[in-house]
Amino acid sequence: MNLSLASLPLGKAAEVVSVHHTPEMQIRLFELGMTPGCPVRCIYSAPGGDPRAYLVRGTVLALRNADAKSVEVRVWD
Repeated sequence: MNLSLASLPLGKAAEVVSVHHTPEMQIRLFELGMTPGCPVRCIYSAPGGDPRAYLVRGTVLALRNADAKSVEVRVWD
């Protein structure tokens, strides 16, 4: 099942399928390790739900939901 990274439930793991953002932000996300095939897990959500923290290749990244919506992921069962 594919969904946006912003919709990934807290504690769930997934695999990055694609990134659809502005060229500058897409390059930045790739530089941070968020490339297709990369495992990602939502590990924290701010009290208001934005931003959220994701574990990517051993690094914690905080992303605003507006940016996380551009990342398509496949949830692992």
